[in-house]
Amino acid sequence: MADKSKNTDDIEVLEEGSIYFAFRPKVETHDPSGLKDVERFSMILVPSGRKSVRVAIIGRKRLPEIDSHEREWGFIETVGKDPKKLGQDLAEQHQDTKTRGERTYPAYRPAGQGVYAFVQKGRDMHLTYALSDPEKPGEVQKAFNIAPEASFAVSVKNPEKGQPRAAGLSDEDKADYPKSKQEEFEGRRFAPTDPSLLDYEGAEFVMVGARRNPEEDYDLDIEEKADKMSDERVFRHLHMAKTRNPVEPLFEGKWA
Repeated sequence: MADKSKNTDDIEVLEEGSIYFAFRPKVETHDPSGLKDVERFSMILVPSGRKSVRVAIIGRKRLPEIDSHEREWGFIETVGKDPKKLGQDLAEQHQDTKTRGERTYPAYRPAGQGVYAFVQKGRDMHLTYALSDPEKPGEVQKAFNIAPEASFAVSVKNPEKGQPRAAGLSDEDKADYPKSKQEEFEGRRFAPTDPSLLDYEGAEFVMVGARRNPEEDYDLDIEEKADKMSDERVFRHLHMAKTRNPVEPLFEGKWA
């Protein structure tokens, strides 16, 4: 994705790979028409050269605003090495209940795909991405604030530090880091420069809107890489199927 020999003095590429945005409609909502019909909005990272996938849940179901440097909280729901299992998780789900019988949770819909890089800029870690699809943002991308390209400052939260009441994950759901990883926080509330801290389920993070033109600002070639990305990669990487995961949000920007 990026030529590390082109890095400026204060820029270092920490990780790169493929990125996907997807959403699951609310239970029994098979024809969503807006954010009010969305149960979860996910950002899925597939690092290059590794057989693992991270599924992150974005708290308020949209990416932060860039110009106002808005903050958004999220957490890692799943870290997996089996793409087929991920495909099952993203498919339609059914659950039997005592009071309402069987309830259907509609399949995830892909809403964007492209490439990403985690870069270290000074003392901060930035997540930067560029989309390959859709070619032009539609109503779905605008609702989730998925720009054609953008970057966000990302900090990983120390699970041993407190947090405001009614915010974040419960203690039992937070990441359980091994001692070597926990030491990276050095007693601070956040660790800003190690994407491997996101390789643990329950890892919490904060994203802050940073740049609209990351390729120029960070001297990266992510837009060129995104242009070469296959339209079908979302189905190969995530084991989605056109017969069960509606594709109109991805290729046409339309709710489906």
